[in-house]
Order: sequence, then C-alpha cells, then structure tokens
Amino acid sequence: MTKKEVDDAIKKEAKHDEKKAEKPTKEEELQKKIDDLTDTVKRVQAEFENYRKRTDRDKQEFMKFAEAKFVSRLLPLLDSFEMALKNKDKKDDFIKGIELIYADMHSLLEKEGLKPIDAEGKKFDPCMHEALLSEKTGKDEDMVLEELQKGYLFRGCVLRTSKVKVSKK
Repeated sequence: MTKKEVDDAIKKEAKHDEKKAEKPTKEEELQKKIDDLTDTVKRVQAEFENYRKRTDRDKQEFMKFAEAKFVSRLLPLLDSFEMALKNKDKKDDFIKGIELIYADMHSLLEKEGLKPIDAEGKKFDPCMHEALLSEKTGKDEDMVLEELQKGYLFRGCVLRTSKVKVSKK
C-alpha cells in the first residue's frame, strides 16, 4: 500500500467514525427523551408548588382583609358600649343605650347574612331545632312549645340550632 492509499484509508475511517459519532444509538435517543421528560416533570412540579404557595398566601391575605373589614363594622358598637357604660349611673339612659346597641348589632349581623330561626309554634324539625325538654299536652305532637335558646341561619345554612321544648301526647 502506498502512502496515499494509507492516508485515504485513514480519512475514510475517520469519516466513518464521525458518522457513527453523529448518529446516536437507540439507547442514547431513549435516554435523552427520558432526561427531557424528567426535566419537564420536575419543572411542572416546581411550578405547581409555587402556585400552591402563592394561592395559600393570597387566601391568608384575603382572610385578614375580610376579618379587618368585619371588625371595622363592629367599632361603632364598641363606641356605643363605651357611651352606655359612661351613663351606667343613669339607669334609664343605660337601658336605652343597651337596647340601641342590641338593635345595631342585630342589624349589622342581618346585613352579613345572619337570620334567626323562627321556632315557637312551629313543627319540630331536627335539622333546625334541638329538643332539650318535652311536655305532655293536648296539642299536636312534636310542636315547639317554647324556645329556650335562639338558633340562627347564616346565609341559608344552620349556624346554631334552636334549643326548644317540644310537645308530646
């Protein structure tokens, strides 16, 4: 073999090695896909975790804002209590002040969605009433005779059941 033939053979071998190096094997292609997908999954997980933390933080901030708004609505009642306590020596003024505070508080809570459960004289409903006492009467059975503690609905849901005395035959 001449020197030229040897050089040509070396060049041919080098080109063959370059082509072999350029073309990845199936295993290498699959490993690259696996690595890409793993990277994508890790990024999506990190984005989701950041999203969850951000929504939790936003929820906490919203709750603080809502609580502050409600407390600010209660401040006039606090002022009214202070005024009533200043007049505690004047019995009639004190009682009138407490009645006004009660009316203001009741009005405020109604605006927020609180409604009393109407119980007395109604048929006993275990979803709305809690029977604490029963009394034998000649009246219809399972009628509410007396409301011992008022129950309330908040935006249509039972917040507290009414404690009642129920009729039995």
